[in-house]
Amino acid sequence: MTLVLDPAAQDLLFREARTANTFTADPVTDEQLQAIYDLVKYAPTAFNQQPLRVVLVRSAEGRERLVQHMAEGNRPKTSTAPLVAILAADNEFHEELPAQFPAFPQAKDAFFAERPVREKSAALNAALQVGYFIIGVRAAGLAAGPMTGFDADGINKEFFADGEHSVLAVVNIGKPGADAWYPRNPRLAYDQVVTTV
Repeated sequence: MTLVLDPAAQDLLFREARTANTFTADPVTDEQLQAIYDLVKYAPTAFNQQPLRVVLVRSAEGRERLVQHMAEGNRPKTSTAPLVAILAADNEFHEELPAQFPAFPQAKDAFFAERPVREKSAALNAALQVGYFIIGVRAAGLAAGPMTGFDADGINKEFFADGEHSVLAVVNIGKPGADAWYPRNPRLAYDQVVTTV
């Protein structure tokens, strides 16, 4: 075998995992989310920065505030998913760097003193964490429905009025419902992607 991960786990996390479009009514618990986070917090990032912030939308009022900013095709599934998470980048992540990267606490000021530099780094590294978050949801035996079809400015104003966060994705989470999957779209082959120099 070329992979050490059990084939069933490979299927759960990768081959059989799909973006869910419908969900059952089964709830997603805080304990499940804590377990997911305890896995995904180990995502690799530059300087061990941890800019990902997660807002769990559980209330009907919060759901209503979110759905109005979703693209038309994403509104029904976001309205009915058991749990919705707004994943954002904290553009002030550098304040935590001295504790998160004690080998070089000066990184906070040496590399991230300017807001545009922080925003670019936060977006890239939080996006890495978003990928891990989706894998973590799958590892919990749940389905993830990640979306980027939304009014980002609207969500930022609605949920991050402090101006310190930037939404990256909205993820519906739960057990897949009836007809949850669209047909699998093709993927590029190895030789189309990988070159050797």
